Amino acid sequence: MTGKTVLIVDDEASIREMIAVALEMADYNCLEAADALEAHTLIVDKQPDLILLDWMLPGTSGVELARRLKKEEATADIPIIMLTAKVEEDNKIQGLEVGADDYITKPFSPRELVARLKAVLRRATPAGVDSPIDVDGLILDPVSHRVSTPTGALSIGPTEYRLLQFFMTHQERVYTRTQLLDQVWGGNVYVEERTVDVHIRRLRKALGSDYDHLVQTVRGAGYRFSTKAA
Repeated sequence: MTGKTVLIVDDEASIREMIAVALEMADYNCLEAADALEAHTLIVDKQPDLILLDWMLPGTSGVELARRLKKEEATADIPIIMLTAKVEEDNKIQGLEVGADDYITKPFSPRELVARLKAVLRRATPAGVDSPIDVDGLILDPVSHRVSTPTGALSIGPTEYRLLQFFMTHQERVYTRTQLLDQVWGGNVYVEERTVDVHIRRLRKALGSDYDHLVQTVRGAGYRFSTKAA
């Protein structure tokens, strides 16, 4: 299983279905949206690994949505493949200039689409996202979604897992509660800042006495993941 989630944005349900079948056969998870507004909500809430974005959408165009996503810090790094019937070179250039990572003209074969999608994901995946992260024997495996220590596997909830993954891939930097809410919960989720404190406590409890010191409280600022003394 790739475990990757792809958002398909196209106003034609038959095209979304055709793409979803091809991607699910290749072990991708799929989300679907028929317009830019629905797509943006899903992007903020679900944080897909890649977006397949049709150029022509009702209301806000795919190009305008791509431009908006690339300007927002929380979504700027999500790769985008533009899907369109437009074949003129200037349109391709326009799509790439707003930040699209690739461009596929309709009609296309599902096999070509999957191949291009895999290539874009390989280029876009930062180091450490697909490979296990080891910090002093605390190992997080993003593929199997397991966290383990030399004494065995840890029982950890889904939110605590996402929090730990973010910390382990962003070590030695202090994050405010608001920043953690945006990065871990998503900017469209309305929860109070003290919710972060609750999940920090749960994460420390799950890590146990050998590793809870890695999640450090920085008074007046927020939280930091560090192997150095607080």
